[in-house]
Amino acid sequence: MRRAPAFLALLFFLPWTWAQGDSVETTGNNITHKEENRKKVVQCDIRPDIWAELKELRDMAIEQQVELRTSKSKMEKLEQENTVLRVRMDNSEKQVEELKRENADLLSRVTASENQITVSKTTMSSIEKQLEELQRENAERPKVAFSVGLTDVGQIGPFNTEITLKFSKVFTNIGEAYSPTTGIFTAPVKGAYYFRFNGWDARLSNVIGIKLFHNDKRITECYDVNDQHGYVHVSNGFVLQLEKGDVVYTVLRINTSIWDDTNNRTTFSGFLLFSL
Repeated sequence: MRRAPAFLALLFFLPWTWAQGDSVETTGNNITHKEENRKKVVQCDIRPDIWAELKELRDMAIEQQVELRTSKSKMEKLEQENTVLRVRMDNSEKQVEELKRENADLLSRVTASENQITVSKTTMSSIEKQLEELQRENAERPKVAFSVGLTDVGQIGPFNTEITLKFSKVFTNIGEAYSPTTGIFTAPVKGAYYFRFNGWDARLSNVIGIKLFHNDKRITECYDVNDQHGYVHVSNGFVLQLEKGDVVYTVLRINTSIWDDTNNRTTFSGFLLFSL
């Protein structure tokens, strides 16, 4: 590229040189043989350089054209790559927005779940406290239940006076509220209690009679006569509200008898339903 100014100078100089040559030929009488030889030498020296410069310039122009085409191709490729990158960027931004929405939704769900867990923990804590309270109440509540049989000797009675039946065969006596020595149940706490008794006899024409007492109050009297079937049976049950220290017991009616043996047909049972 540094030879381009010299080439331009030669281009301007050549017409002037050729014009001078024509003028010399026209006025050939005034130009010496020596000057003609010098002009030929100059022309011989200059023209080969001009063609070399022209060729170099042409090669340079071709090279620049090639470089321009290459640069254009690179630019087009870069633009295509840039377009692809923009598309990818747009897709990435959409994915980021979608992930943000999903994350917000997930966070909302997690928050709701945490709130539900907090409520569940509170409810569970309340239930555990209630359970502990019930367990304490149950532990503090007296456990009372008894079931007893009358005797294994067979006939009891008749007597000319009423007697308290002493059920001596103890099957269950939780809380020790029933006394097999006296035949009396004593309430350890105020509450609602359930009681049941059964009486049985197999002797013909025998009268069976049992009374149930709450303290001195008669609750019921059950009796029957074994007149034709070879056996007789009486039974009854009650729920009684007792104060602490109240007593419940059964009494054999005057001039009646009852029977019991290893079959345990004559029994007395009771238990605490709940405290009051």
